[in-house]
Amino acid sequence: MGKKNICALLLLAAAAGAAQAELSAVVALEPTSKKDGLMLSRQGMQNGLGKAVGQRVTVTTTEDLADVMRATRSGEYDIFIAPAQVAASALLRGYELVGSTDQAEQYVLVGRQRIGSPEAVKGGKLYLPQQDSIYTYMARGMLNASGLSFKDLGAVQHERYPQAGLTALYLGVSDATVVRTRDWNEWEKQYGGIAKVLATSTPVPGGFSVVVRKDLPAETRAKVATWFSSSGTAMGLKPLAVHAELIEYKKVAELGLFTPTHLPGAKLVTAKDVEQLAARGAVIVDTRTEKEYSAKHIPGAIFVPYREKSLKDVAFEVEKDDFSALEKLDKNKPTVFSCNGAECWKSYKASRVAVSKGFKEVYWFRGGLPEWEASGLTVAKDVLLAKD
Repeated sequence: MGKKNICALLLLAAAAGAAQAELSAVVALEPTSKKDGLMLSRQGMQNGLGKAVGQRVTVTTTEDLADVMRATRSGEYDIFIAPAQVAASALLRGYELVGSTDQAEQYVLVGRQRIGSPEAVKGGKLYLPQQDSIYTYMARGMLNASGLSFKDLGAVQHERYPQAGLTALYLGVSDATVVRTRDWNEWEKQYGGIAKVLATSTPVPGGFSVVVRKDLPAETRAKVATWFSSSGTAMGLKPLAVHAELIEYKKVAELGLFTPTHLPGAKLVTAKDVEQLAARGAVIVDTRTEKEYSAKHIPGAIFVPYREKSLKDVAFEVEKDDFSALEKLDKNKPTVFSCNGAECWKSYKASRVAVSKGFKEVYWFRGGLPEWEASGLTVAKDVLLAKD
């Protein structure tokens, strides 16, 4: 057989293999909404979706949301059929949204009447449904935004049923809980005066969300979208009648990744504020790496070495980080701490430590260099670092 014929056969075999390539999908069941999961037919989904795309499809069902979240980071599945927090994580990592089955809804952090703010929950008892539920995810995010970690609470009790948290408040055995807004509104009509809303989440896509890998062929992605929008109902899945706003998923993702939105003892500032503070002689401290600083930084900012080893959490362990360079700064001068934006914890931590060390005026530029550049302000590059 000639080389041309062999090459042709190899190409045909490769094409046949590609046509028969297997797609993988996972159905992640929200612990507090198992009823929706019980309606699904895994085998039916495998057969129906496989026929629609012309490929073999393997569907896995799981209640282990912690493992599914890990799978979004490793790209383990081609398709995720999962609650909003899982879809939000996947959308950050090479997936695109097909749609969701339910309208977006909001969650509220509810506390007893004597609790004046989310910060006042510190040291108290928090009731939540199962640890991997959307309720716990939202609670962690709302507390984090207020500068609190679960470590700051006296106790976190995980039980099975979401609305039981309201009963716990009524009985006085819990100080706070997180529930859907609609459940709170119904409960408050009957038991008004016992508790109040301390914080409200942004809209969260409801039901199942479906996301698919962006690197799959466009034709395959289109067939997947069509099947879920029409034929999925025969397998017990609600139709994807709702194409949720991507910003809603972004906000959900931020709850688990981003720094708080305020910092006691320090003042949050915008790029415009930083520009004005610099003009008045404030010290702008860049807490990023030396390489990042050398590449570009806010004009006039100084590089202050800071080695970060603690967790990116409001309850970070200060002793694990090296803040010794802060001792060389003048505590009496207005000081602005900045890094790589809302996902970067270094400026948050440095600001907290500066406040604890008695700096007179501490400003936290949460948006950091990304916000500075987005505001159209110039950056400095390749400037020799100030060395001791």
